[in-house]
Amino acid sequence: MSSFSKLSIGLVLASTLTILAGCSEEKKPETAEVLRPVKVAEIGAADEGRALVYSGSVRARKQMDLGFRVAGKITERLVDVGERVTPGTVLARLDAVDLQLAVRRAEADLASAEKQVEISTLARRRAENLASKNIAPQAELEQSVLAADQALSALQSAVSALEQARNQVAYAQLKSDVNGIVTGVSAEAGQVVAAGTTVISVAVDGEKEVEIAVPENDIAQFRPGKTVSATFWSYRDLTLEGKVREVSGSANTQSRTFMVRVSLPDDEQLRLGMTGMITARTDGAVAAYSVPLAAVTQKDGKSIVWIVDKAKGTVHARPVTVAGFSDDGVRIADGVKPGETVVAAGTQFMAEDMKVRVPGAATAEAEGNTQTAPHSADRS
Repeated sequence: MSSFSKLSIGLVLASTLTILAGCSEEKKPETAEVLRPVKVAEIGAADEGRALVYSGSVRARKQMDLGFRVAGKITERLVDVGERVTPGTVLARLDAVDLQLAVRRAEADLASAEKQVEISTLARRRAENLASKNIAPQAELEQSVLAADQALSALQSAVSALEQARNQVAYAQLKSDVNGIVTGVSAEAGQVVAAGTTVISVAVDGEKEVEIAVPENDIAQFRPGKTVSATFWSYRDLTLEGKVREVSGSANTQSRTFMVRVSLPDDEQLRLGMTGMITARTDGAVAAYSVPLAAVTQKDGKSIVWIVDKAKGTVHARPVTVAGFSDDGVRIADGVKPGETVVAAGTQFMAEDMKVRVPGAATAEAEGNTQTAPHSADRS
């Protein structure tokens, strides 16, 4: 092959390579910037401190467990749970036959004592008359006076015994002493009960309260007189201001919790047995902003959060002051402001000025791709 032919072939190959290189450069795709997706949380309003929330039931401040003052067999129960009672309302009755027999016996003893007093009085008068005439010795007079005094004492004892027997008959009727509502029945007709055994429980009208069980790590935050907030499941829009009335001095042996009673103002919507939620704030708490637990991390020995700059789509580290912990995260006293956005998860992957994609950015990007799709088709 001649040198001219070799030169021509070389020029053709060089031209072909140049054209191919140009085509490959035109078709090489542009490298897209990588955006790390992040989960974020927006800073809300500052709270007033850690909320201590405990549930309990509405109950009457005073509840009476009523029982008979004598033993016997119940013949009637005249009230049911939920009924209102007033002073003098008969709640239940006992079989009073034996008690009435005791009254008759006491009445007979009283009549006998009265007769004995009459006899001894006549004997004393006779002895006094004989003694005044020196007919009977002085000792006989003294014995008659003593017998008369004994008869009088026996009469007084018989009077007391009759009164006691009549009281026993009256005690066979169990009566209410207060205005209230029957909350419990512990015995039924036909049952034999001892004196003092609870038969009927009555919640006394008046002040109501909520009883809650508080664990020992929070009991120091409850003291008599502290103001708390009370809400109720039955009435979501009802909020009452209550005051701690009583704090148990010892923990329950089984639950290891302390009983706290909160007094409530009188309200016609309150019903016994309703579920109430008591909310108290910790003493000496400072206003703070709540963020998720994973939003706070450490950098150079300091607590920081990563603030999201939505305009630039970048994150920046900012030192914060941690005030404590809440039920759903960390409380920050200083370093953030309401409305700011922080990275809520994956903070270990963050770096200063890192480009991130927050929720909602994917939609905007998809819309942008849709608008540019026809131009890409034209280029192809």
